[in-house]
Amino acid sequence: MTVAEITWTVDPAIFSVGSREIRWYALAFAIGFTVGYKIVKRMWIREEIPPAWLEPLLYYTVAGTVIGARLGHCLFYSPDYYLANPVEILKMWEGGLASHGGVLGIMVAIWFYSRNVSHQNMLWTFDKLVVPTGLVAALIRLGNLMNHEIYGHPTDLPWGFRFIENLHAWRQEGAEPLFSAPSHPTQIYEALCYLFTFALCMWLYFRKDAWKRQGFIFGLFLICIFTARFLIEFLKNDQEAFEAGMALNMGQWLSIPFILAGLFFVRRAFKRQPVTYSYRNAKDRK
Repeated sequence: MTVAEITWTVDPAIFSVGSREIRWYALAFAIGFTVGYKIVKRMWIREEIPPAWLEPLLYYTVAGTVIGARLGHCLFYSPDYYLANPVEILKMWEGGLASHGGVLGIMVAIWFYSRNVSHQNMLWTFDKLVVPTGLVAALIRLGNLMNHEIYGHPTDLPWGFRFIENLHAWRQEGAEPLFSAPSHPTQIYEALCYLFTFALCMWLYFRKDAWKRQGFIFGLFLICIFTARFLIEFLKNDQEAFEAGMALNMGQWLSIPFILAGLFFVRRAFKRQPVTYSYRNAKDRK
């Protein structure tokens, strides 16, 4: 039996400015959105979409992601605490974001974007927006890796990671690090699955013009991302105490509706004729 010896001692902070830390997690988030914006901009040029629609999409998406992810964490995983202490919801710097909430937040944001800016079907936006989202999700999971969080059960596989369990005391008080047993680096497992999804969506959009089958790229994205999430959750430690003893944890229950929605949109896309978009009458729309 091989014993894993990968000891992970990376500091979550890259550097500090006064009392504020600049963390790998925040950097991953920023890089993801910056690269994602550039990819979507290429789509705008490719389809000759009115430029005035582009920047609002970034603002709506960032707001939906951050607000949705924060509320998702608070309401899905610790509702009793946050409903009793609503001011704590605002303390995002203390951590706590949920990807399922982020997706729901983006959906709400795109409803407003479609209604107020593009006046297109929401699927028109989703088929573009999800293409770089796999990359963003992968980078965020690598940020979790840097934070020594959301890792899996103990394993004797050679790539098991020993994470620091008393991270706060180690960083803030100079305590000796207490390491976990060698564990599944589920952050890396998810990041690899999300990178595969990103590559697949890029290929479908830029090589196969799959965006003409409205909802297909969006549906396939939901299937890939949330099936991976559902399966990898079997290897993860519980995120909250109430998940102990559950056959399926909260992350898995929340993934099921997204997988079903993805199957619906993929099936729907192939039951309908491809769509040809024209923006001739929208060039000057603000």
